[in-house]
Amino acid sequence: MFDSLSERLTHTLKGLTGKARLTEENISAAMRDVRRALLEADVALPVVKDFTDKVRSRALGQVVNAALNPGEQFVKIVHDELVHVMGDANDALNLQTTPPAIILMAGLQGAGKTTTVAKLALLLKSREKKKVAVVSADVYRPAAIKQLETLAGEAGAHFIPSSADEKPSAIAERAVEEAKRAFVDVLIVDTAGRLAVDEDMMAEIRALQAQLKPIETLFVVDAMTGQDAANTARAFNDVLDLTGVVLAKADGDARGGAALSVRSITGKPIKFIGVGEKIDGLEPFYPDRLASRILGMGDLMSLIEEAQRKVDKKKAEQLARKLEKGRKFDLEDFREQLNQMASMGGITNMMDKVPGMSQLPKNVQEQVNDDQFLRMGVIIDSMTPHERRFPDVITGSRKQRIARGSGTSVPDINRLLKQHKQMQKMMKKFSKKGGMQKMMRGLSAMQGAAAGGRPPARRR
Repeated sequence: MFDSLSERLTHTLKGLTGKARLTEENISAAMRDVRRALLEADVALPVVKDFTDKVRSRALGQVVNAALNPGEQFVKIVHDELVHVMGDANDALNLQTTPPAIILMAGLQGAGKTTTVAKLALLLKSREKKKVAVVSADVYRPAAIKQLETLAGEAGAHFIPSSADEKPSAIAERAVEEAKRAFVDVLIVDTAGRLAVDEDMMAEIRALQAQLKPIETLFVVDAMTGQDAANTARAFNDVLDLTGVVLAKADGDARGGAALSVRSITGKPIKFIGVGEKIDGLEPFYPDRLASRILGMGDLMSLIEEAQRKVDKKKAEQLARKLEKGRKFDLEDFREQLNQMASMGGITNMMDKVPGMSQLPKNVQEQVNDDQFLRMGVIIDSMTPHERRFPDVITGSRKQRIARGSGTSVPDINRLLKQHKQMQKMMKKFSKKGGMQKMMRGLSAMQGAAAGGRPPARRR
């Protein structure tokens, strides 16, 4: 996400971190590179100008923190201003109203609006424990109604049917009544998208907003359209009372223009960021975390929160007990670790959030990708249960059979077995002197911290 912008900024700022002092000359040189990087990232020109002016002003007038060298202080100034441009802090949904709390979704066709409706429904259901209903008022595209019905089933949300021969106002009125009868906490209303902003579309959605009086009106934009996303959001904000923006398809955006332009241009907060096509690919938008990722500092808090939600703690504890009893870490255990990693978005997603990983040489980063882990999984799946439990039996003819069954080669099998041996040795070290249990307690403590709770008490 935002790879090209991150690469340019980290390269520019790296040249300053070793400086003994900040001068007008080296700050100006750095700001020229920063300005160029932001413009190439398709950040709106007024936003770029305001950002660079503020960074330069703060850097030249800065009393250098004694705990940091001048270069590090400059990086902190850039980080803080990036956070400020994107909104300072997460702006959560406001659902404090008599149920059902109505969320109206707006956006252009193709921006990912209908998918975002289902993603938001799942997020509210799984994390906020809300009963959610969804309805489509898009009477111009019957396929959108069917799409929402399918996605609602995946999300476990209550789907309220609608049809192309109804008026959007009638659909909205009926949906509210049904949501009340079903004791729904949140009703999400999908609306028609268009290929461009037009008067008919604006009049229709404006009438729906006046009728429904939603507590939240969210505008979904395709992050890959750069500053055009911010300009489109502003056009909608001129006629609608928007409460926030959702950046969809952010994982496909190497630039970052939308993320850095939307707040300044519209005055409305980015509330969520959508990544990937999977229905669980929607996250609350935290400006400070994204700024850290853009500057190559990682995002450990999001990684911990993701582990808290997606890592199967019961299976992890079973593995810890198994190893502490002296049993070996076998290929079935290895396969389970690959599954756990895939549930967290794969190695690429995890590396993006680990501090310092973006500083690795490009050729090293390219060698570590999700394809190789998918290939490992296919190889293990091509083994017999006995081979997975006792990898030492895998020799000559067995390797050839596994290679044929997995569509790989014998060298691929050898690499996997070597990597498994290395991991087996590491797990053996962990298992000594209660290491695995300590690791599990550490994970629990991190999860408690991420959830805002206290770490579990130490056992005596």
